[in-house]
Amino acid sequence: MSEDTVVEEVEDQEVEDQEVEDREVSVHPYDLPGEWFVLNAQSGHEKKVQTNILTRIKNLHLEEKVYEVIIPTDEVVEIRNGKKVNIEKKTFPGYVLVRMDLDDTTWYEIRNTPSVIGFVGSGKVPIPLSKREVERILGTNEEIEVKKESPKFKPDFEVGETVRVTTGPFADFNGIIEEINLDQSKVTVLVNIFGRETPVELGFTDIVKN
Repeated sequence: MSEDTVVEEVEDQEVEDQEVEDREVSVHPYDLPGEWFVLNAQSGHEKKVQTNILTRIKNLHLEEKVYEVIIPTDEVVEIRNGKKVNIEKKTFPGYVLVRMDLDDTTWYEIRNTPSVIGFVGSGKVPIPLSKREVERILGTNEEIEVKKESPKFKPDFEVGETVRVTTGPFADFNGIIEEINLDQSKVTVLVNIFGRETPVELGFTDIVKN
């Protein structure tokens, strides 16, 4: 086999691998095997429920029927001590999503997992989420990628709260937050200058809570 032939085969394989990867990325969460169900978990035990289910299905060899257990989260940015910090927060506290094939066995084993209160839905038989509900909770693949690239910002201060300016000409001045602009990551603070309250526009990282 010539060197050129080997190079061509390697390039062809790389192209094929990339096409497979692209197809995998484009799969909609609703088009994966199984159906999505919502579980009600004991308050604050979502992670424990997730771990318990994964352990249970492994011990019972149900991996071919229970595919995925997730806790929906949003990545948000908070200001802590004047610095931006990326954190993950539960989108729906108290709930866990399971993608599985529903039958008597999976239904019984999942609902009897420690810290699981039960399946969410009316009636005796759990009702899977619709495609619209899956999109609303999990998003499409494109929306999921956008979430990863652009986390939401959630400041830890509120309108009417007293803060201290940390940078610029008004450093060490105290003021009251009059307005918060999430899109521009800015706040308007009423600062007392020469006995008069003056609105000053500052960045989120320019202030800290008193």
